[in-house]
Amino acid sequence: MSEIVTGTPNGEASISPTKPNEPHADGHADPHGGNIWTLALGSVGVVYGDIGTSPLYALQESMKHIAHGDMFNRTNVIGISSLLIWALIITVTLKYVLVLMRADNKGEGGTLSLLALIEGVVGHRSVMVFVLGAAGAALFYGDAIITPAISVLSAVEGLKLLSDVDGLKSWIPDLDPYVIPITIVILTGLFAMQSRGTATVAKWFGPIMVVWFATLVVGGLYHIVGDPEILWAFDPRHGASFLIDHGVLGFVVLGSVFLAVTGGEALYADMGHFGRLPIQIAWLGLVFPALAINYLGQGALVLAHPEAVENPFYLMFPAWSLIPMILLAMIATVIASQAVITGAYSMTQQAVQLGLLPRFEIRHTSETLAGQIYMPRVNWLLLIGVLFLVLLFKSSNNLGSAYGIAVTGTMLVTSMLAFTVMREVWRWSIVVSVLIIAPFIMVDSVFMVSNLLKLFDGGYVPVSLACAMIVAMWTWVRGTKIVFMKARRESVSLDSLVRMLSRSKPFRPPGMAIFLTSDPETAPAALMHNLKHNNVLHMKNVILTVKTATTPTISDENRFVIEPLNDDFTRVQITFGYMETPNVPRALAMCRKLGLKFETMTTSFFVGKRSFKASANSGMPMWQDKLFISMAKDAANATDFYHIPSGRVVELGQQITV
Repeated sequence: MSEIVTGTPNGEASISPTKPNEPHADGHADPHGGNIWTLALGSVGVVYGDIGTSPLYALQESMKHIAHGDMFNRTNVIGISSLLIWALIITVTLKYVLVLMRADNKGEGGTLSLLALIEGVVGHRSVMVFVLGAAGAALFYGDAIITPAISVLSAVEGLKLLSDVDGLKSWIPDLDPYVIPITIVILTGLFAMQSRGTATVAKWFGPIMVVWFATLVVGGLYHIVGDPEILWAFDPRHGASFLIDHGVLGFVVLGSVFLAVTGGEALYADMGHFGRLPIQIAWLGLVFPALAINYLGQGALVLAHPEAVENPFYLMFPAWSLIPMILLAMIATVIASQAVITGAYSMTQQAVQLGLLPRFEIRHTSETLAGQIYMPRVNWLLLIGVLFLVLLFKSSNNLGSAYGIAVTGTMLVTSMLAFTVMREVWRWSIVVSVLIIAPFIMVDSVFMVSNLLKLFDGGYVPVSLACAMIVAMWTWVRGTKIVFMKARRESVSLDSLVRMLSRSKPFRPPGMAIFLTSDPETAPAALMHNLKHNNVLHMKNVILTVKTATTPTISDENRFVIEPLNDDFTRVQITFGYMETPNVPRALAMCRKLGLKFETMTTSFFVGKRSFKASANSGMPMWQDKLFISMAKDAANATDFYHIPSGRVVELGQQITV
């Protein structure tokens, strides 16, 4: 048996049969650089943009159910305000900040990180865990198109109030007809700027959002002082009484109350960017107090001025500050939208690396920040979806009916995956796991049921999108497995081919040939075609397999496995974390000190270019065959995805029936 060389390219290679994706001994990712307070400030701008702009519409949507008739009274207003406060406490503070942020995959959070963590420990992909992970990722895309639409639209709707303000109504016309066009212009501009990167403006996100939260505090305190009875909302009995006394209406209101915690998943999903402690400090020290004070202030305003229920957020500020507040709200909602867009890019990159989606083109917009990426196709698909929602629903009130289902679904999936982590990864007892997670699953389920009441009022949009994404992921996973197994059945064993070639005499040009393959045990199709049609075998040949680990990053000492087969052939495996960019030439250059004599200008990369043809006997229905073929055609080619110089690539075609 040939020795397998693994290790870091520092000359300290070791002989080891161990797997290349073993985690660090301490089980944690590298610590985040930077001052903890700087990281906390950065998290305010990125992590909390979505939930931080919820006061624009959450209380307004919740109160509209009791805005008329005998239902509108002090008891009910305090009850709904109590539900808003305790939704933040239970769902965000207790669940995410204090409990779930401890369930991380080497510092990374989110549904796909949990999926990868479970797979890495269990050793296989169970159907249930896959369905949960795919559902969580798919529902996130529903959130990603609704958040920019409802956030920006609700901010721009403040313009409608200007024509009613004394001193402004005489020279400001009715701006209602311009709300939709202005929203479309802002959103289009936001998505258009993505290709330029956001590194230059992102440094202002944190300070701007701090100003935003400070403004929420000032506006809220002013009205709380005017009617301190609203502080009874901190007593959970008022919220519970409202739900008990109003039956079905209570559930309907609860669906709107949930709007206050949309964006809470971002605390967990973006944990890897800033670290657990900075995000916790930002939430407990600034964001939660600001949100609680503002919701209480809006409630106090509605108690004193019932007519303000039509738009309590903007009406809580004096008339002279209305224009600055609208501008600040627009900027804050753009920042919130930017965070969701960036999250969609990261989610897609993870899904591609984990084999849930085909390869998408990824462009790096920063030379220093690896996380600054731009995905053209994802970007424009998101824009189409966002603009479609704005034109379909036309107001934030109508969009509120569509919002919530996607987020509640993601939160419920996260709780279920966290339970699996407790049982399978941490090996906690069933009793302890249930005692910790069951209350959160119960709360998530209640929110889910209350939001499902809005299914036919707009909630069908994110549900339909999520179902389509799940079908696409299922098709891609199923199709790639079928292709892999069929290719293996029809291929020649690599070891057999190596022995056979040692006795034959093909033409031997100088230089190195690297053959990319997903199955290192069989001879790559490109190698077989090169031998069959050209009768050529280079002096040095590398059979290269690129693997994705179930951890977000891989240390250099665990990245490479080099196995010399004979003087002519070497089998190499390079492993990347699911959040890393798979730059193959750079990784091969690092292998030089491990004995691999790689020089870009004397190396040819042979890539098999597969075309697919539908077959009735493939194992999938014909419609799924066609969907898989369509996805494969749209996938980015391996040359671009692995950052291989196009001038060094030779593509050899192969047709496979699926």
